[in-house]
Amino acid sequence: MVQRLFLAALGGALLTASFEPVAMGWLLPLGVALYALALRDLSVRRSFLVGLVFGVVFYYSHIAWMRASIGTDAWLALSAAEALFYGLLGLAVPLLRRLPAWPLWLAAAWTSMETIRSGWPFSGMPWGRLAFAAVDTPAANMVAYVGMTGLSFLLALTGFALAHLVEALLARRRDTTVPWRLPALGAVGVLALLVTPAVVPYDIPQTGTATVAVVQGNVPGPGNDILWDYLGVTRNHVDATVELAAQVSAGERPRPDFVLWPENSTAVDPFEPGEVNTGITEAVAAIGVPVVVGGIVDDGPKHVLNQGIVWDPETGPGDRYTKHHPVPYGEYIPFRDIWNPKFGKLALISRDMRAGTRTTPLRVAGIEVADAICFDVAYDGVLPPQVRSGAQLLTVQTSNASFIFTHQIEQQFAITRLRAIEAGRWLTVASTNGRTGVIASDGTVVASLTPRTTGVLDEEVGLATALTPAMRLGPWPARMFTLLTLGALVSGALAYRRRREFDGPARVSSTEGDPAPTPTTNTSEASVG
Repeated sequence: MVQRLFLAALGGALLTASFEPVAMGWLLPLGVALYALALRDLSVRRSFLVGLVFGVVFYYSHIAWMRASIGTDAWLALSAAEALFYGLLGLAVPLLRRLPAWPLWLAAAWTSMETIRSGWPFSGMPWGRLAFAAVDTPAANMVAYVGMTGLSFLLALTGFALAHLVEALLARRRDTTVPWRLPALGAVGVLALLVTPAVVPYDIPQTGTATVAVVQGNVPGPGNDILWDYLGVTRNHVDATVELAAQVSAGERPRPDFVLWPENSTAVDPFEPGEVNTGITEAVAAIGVPVVVGGIVDDGPKHVLNQGIVWDPETGPGDRYTKHHPVPYGEYIPFRDIWNPKFGKLALISRDMRAGTRTTPLRVAGIEVADAICFDVAYDGVLPPQVRSGAQLLTVQTSNASFIFTHQIEQQFAITRLRAIEAGRWLTVASTNGRTGVIASDGTVVASLTPRTTGVLDEEVGLATALTPAMRLGPWPARMFTLLTLGALVSGALAYRRRREFDGPARVSSTEGDPAPTPTTNTSEASVG
C-alpha cells in the first residue's frame, strides 16, 4: 500500500509540474497514468484513500499561491475540498476497470469530475482542469475543435491509455502469451488525435479589424492591496488615458476604437458624484471614444456588483457586464444569514457581491464584445455563450493585485490564451498591475506589459463572426461525458458484483489478460474491504 501511495503522490506532483509556472506539459499524461496505476486492482475503500492522496499533493501545490495571497486558512479549506473530488473519483475506478476499454470510461469519469467540481459547491473552482495545461503543447489547437471539456477528456484518455499500455507490457513480461498490441495501438491512436490538429489548426476568417487601447494603471504602495490607495488606482488609469489622448492628438499613436480598463480600476461606485466619477469623465472626454471601466457598483445596503461598464464620451455610462462568479469567502459570504464571520479578512467583506447572468456581448463602438471579469475566464458558461450570441472580440478585465507576487497570474494568463484559441477570436486582457496583453486568435501573445508598471498597449485586432466547432458544441460535451460516466458506473457496478460473487470472498487479483486467478486462503488487496 505504501508503494501505491507513493505512486499517487508522484502522479499529483507531476500533474502540478505540467501547469504554470513549471509548464512542462508533457508530464501531464505521466501524472494521469500514475493515478491509474496507483489504483490498479484496489478495493473500493482503498481506492478512495489513494485517489485522495493524489488530489492532496496536486491541489495543495497547484494553488499554493492562495496561501500567500488570500490566506493559509482559505488555501487549506479550498484545497481540501478540491482534493476530495479525486478521492471520490477513486471510488469509481474499481468499477470502471471491470469494463472493456476501461481507459475510455475512466477518462469520461475524470472529465465529469472536473465539470462537477468546477461548478460546485457554491460556484466551484475550475483551476486545475487538464485542458488548462495545454496552451504551449501540440494539443492546444484541439481546443478549437472540442472545447475545454473535450480537450480534458482527450488528455485524460492519453494518460489512461498510457497506463493501460504499461500494464499490458508488464503482463507480457510475466507471460509471453498475453496480448499487448491492442493497448499499444490504442495509445498511439489517442496521441494521433492530439497531434494532428497541431498541423491543421482551425482558422476563422476575419471580417474586419479594430484598434483597442489596453490600460494598465498600476497599484500604488505595496502593489498587492487594491484598497491601500484606491483613489490612486483610479487616478493612475485616468492619467494614463489622458496621456494616451495627448499622444493621439500629436499623431504619435493611432486613435483607438475603444479603451479597456481593468477590474477594480474603480473600487467605489463610479456613478456616485466625487473624485472617481470626475476622473472617469475627464479620461473619456480626453480620448473621445468609449472606455470600458471596471468598477464596483453599489446594489443596495447589503450587496455590490463587479461590473464592466461601457462609458461613452457623448451618452455616458451605458451597457454593462456583471461578473458571473464572485469568489466565495473572498467577495461574498455564503449563508451569511446563518453564519456571519467578523474575524480576519472575512470581516472586511461587509457586503456580498451578487452574481451576473448576462450571456450576450456588450456593444462597444459598434463592436460586439464578449467580456469576462477575472476568474470568470476559467468558466465555460461566460465567454462561449457570448461568442455564440455574436461576439466579434473577447476582453478580460482582471485585477490580480492580490496575486501579484504569486504564480496565479501566469496560470490565469494561460487559461486566457486558451480561450482565444477555443473561440477563434482575438482577445485583449487588462490588469491593474498583472498580465496585461493582446492575444491573437491562435493564442500568440502579440503584445504585453511588464507587471507592476504603468503602460498602455494600442494594437490592431482582428474581428470575426464565424464559430469554431467548439463554440457550436457548447455544453454538449460535458453533458455527453456525464451520461457516459453514469452508464459506465452502472455497468461497472454490475460487473464488479458478479465477479465478486463468482470469485468468492478471497482471491488473488489479476491484471487484464492474465491467466485465471488461483484460490488462496489469504485476502488480497483486490478483495472488497
